[in-house]
Amino acid sequence: MERFFKLKENGTSVRTEIMAGLTTFMAMAYILSVNPGTLTAFGRIDMGWYSVFLATALAAGIFTIAMGLFINFPVALAPGMGLNVYFASVVLSSATSEHPFTWQMGLTAVFISGLIFILLTITRIRQILLDAIPDSLKHAITVGIGLFITIIGLKNSGIMTIGVEAGNAIPANTFTDVLYFETVLHLGSLQNTNVQLALIGLLLIGILMVLEVKGAILFGILGTTVIGMLMGAVDFSTLSNPSTPWVPDFTQLNFLEFDWKGILHTGIISAIATFTFVELFDTFGTLVGTAQRAGIMDKPEEGKKRVGKAMLVDAAAVAGGAMLGTSTTTAYIESAAGVAEGGRTGLTAVTTGVCFLLALFLAPVAALIPGSATAAALIIVGVLMAQSIRRIDFNDMVIAIPSFLTLAIMPFTYNIANGISFGIVTYVILAFVANVSGKKKYDIHWMMWLLAVLVVLRYLLIGSQG
Repeated sequence: MERFFKLKENGTSVRTEIMAGLTTFMAMAYILSVNPGTLTAFGRIDMGWYSVFLATALAAGIFTIAMGLFINFPVALAPGMGLNVYFASVVLSSATSEHPFTWQMGLTAVFISGLIFILLTITRIRQILLDAIPDSLKHAITVGIGLFITIIGLKNSGIMTIGVEAGNAIPANTFTDVLYFETVLHLGSLQNTNVQLALIGLLLIGILMVLEVKGAILFGILGTTVIGMLMGAVDFSTLSNPSTPWVPDFTQLNFLEFDWKGILHTGIISAIATFTFVELFDTFGTLVGTAQRAGIMDKPEEGKKRVGKAMLVDAAAVAGGAMLGTSTTTAYIESAAGVAEGGRTGLTAVTTGVCFLLALFLAPVAALIPGSATAAALIIVGVLMAQSIRRIDFNDMVIAIPSFLTLAIMPFTYNIANGISFGIVTYVILAFVANVSGKKKYDIHWMMWLLAVLVVLRYLLIGSQG
């Protein structure tokens, strides 16, 4: 073990690495209860809560161990927040249409995006794309996804409700324009038990984070669940429910549930593009940031090679996760928690991965957690992702306007792709005008021009509403 993971060379020990791995697991274990609820839209999408739980634990366990064994990298992977929300929103928004975008089509889109990632990584085009997008837009994408996740948490908890006081009746399952005086967003009833529990969860997780407790989100969810028990908001039937067995039942896994006929569905192109685009920046930031914290980038050439190899494992995880039945599996920024505890090698990742595989025997406990508790966690994850806003220069309008449109349009149009699209097009136009006028010079990579043209064609040919 000493020689395999090069522990002495990296200035660490077996004990330190195992403790770091446990810390990383505690920081991201919330995904075991959050992801099944998110992908099934709390029962509105028929993927099966337990099926998604199995896929989540397996994908996180298998590919985190792979990252540790093959790359010797202290980074853990699991189904990513943001993209799982996007997955569910696309499926739900088309559920009543003539040609619905099913969850099987969604998994197919994720699988294809994984294959694209493998190709982009091998050919090094992935690095070109990362260089092409301005840093400000990368940060704005992170913030926008955070706000998008926050709205999901607010809606699922009942803290935010949706309503329209329109002059005319609005048919069900249709989109409509609203006027400035028509209120759409409302505060939910504070007398509602679910709302009360979510607010308690928010405060509890917040207090634990202020006290710098390791695994604050997970402990906050568990603490909220205990309080929910006292309030009568927890369903104990999951502990003896055959649909959430203590011993893993892999026959319920949505393995290879792809819909290749649905590949001609117009929405699948947009979904593949969004899964690929968002994952591109999310992974890059996580891997590079974690590598810097772990000291791996102290030797730039060697560090870049290891990050490049880690990207290949990450790409395989996207496709592999889809095969198991979950949305995009990606590198987790919570890995930084383990690095902060001294994790420097793949032994940290292997420890975390083993914990996820052991969690397969705790499905009834995860199912016990009320939606209000996981909704509170979603809001807190939004807070963490919003921290990137301080890295955007809002004094420069060429940067500020595209960045703001990116982070604002995502939650307010309920679509991640819309935010990214508006950000790219407005940046290219404003930067071009600034360059022509001679006010200031901005880099516009040729890939940005290509992306801008593709975005415009997408809206002209496919449409936009929804």
